[in-house]
Amino acid sequence: MQHTPETTDKARNARLEARVSGAQKELFQRAAALTGRTLSELVIESTQEAATRIVQEHELIRLTRTEQAAFVAAILNPAPPGTRLRSAVERYRQQTGV
Repeated sequence: MQHTPETTDKARNARLEARVSGAQKELFQRAAALTGRTLSELVIESTQEAATRIVQEHELIRLTRTEQAAFVAAILNPAPPGTRLRSAVERYRQQTGV
């Protein structure tokens, strides 16, 4: 687990509540006991790990080798600007006096 100031800060002042079934609570308590953690520690650490993974999956761009090569090629050898882009640049220059 990554430890950030948010996870190691002892002054926790935000509260989170959730309703779970009796079976879920028993399972969570059993898992906490097996890992030597409190129920709260288990829930917080597990939720943070899952949330971190979800955010990374949505924020990281993963490319295949072929896609990586195409991306690098496009950066190193960009296509010349098209008509629409040249027109947009010209309008921008006229409007801004650049």
